[in-house]
Amino acid sequence: MNPVHKKIPVLIHNGKPICESLIAVEYIDEVWNDQSPLLPSDSYQRAQARFWANYVNTEMCEISSRFWRSEGEEKIATKEEFLECLKLFKEQLGDKHYFGGNNLGLVDVALVPLVCYYYKYNLCSNFINETQYPKIIAWANRCTQKETVSKCFPDEQRVKEFFTKKKKDLSNE
Repeated sequence: MNPVHKKIPVLIHNGKPICESLIAVEYIDEVWNDQSPLLPSDSYQRAQARFWANYVNTEMCEISSRFWRSEGEEKIATKEEFLECLKLFKEQLGDKHYFGGNNLGLVDVALVPLVCYYYKYNLCSNFINETQYPKIIAWANRCTQKETVSKCFPDEQRVKEFFTKKKKDLSNE
């Protein structure tokens, strides 16, 4: 458990805790860098990847949290904020398969849970307009087709049931 915030996630390696998700991911990348590096070797590109991963971790997660707690006009405004963030990432992705280029990188690892979560939410609503975000949708599909990513997500049927119930609960309020 994180000794400051009393929360998880924490990575334990050699009996020592590594706190916070992105820090743990960077630690893994440094310790096991002979596998598939998540950060580019170029210093500038590494700094850019860290910036965008941090943006996901701070800005987008905060917006996402507000979305799930809000209702009515505030929920609509928060959704628009999230979609504006996706536009930034659409520009960053460009014509690459992943934010890390040809392979998953730090930005992909930071963003994929959030975007895929909303993409699954799309099964029950029209949250992300696929015609406006085809590159992001294609990127999310590529990511979830990777076994290392897909194993981290709950069963699609369970997700659909969760969001169907959530949508029903929200409509009853």
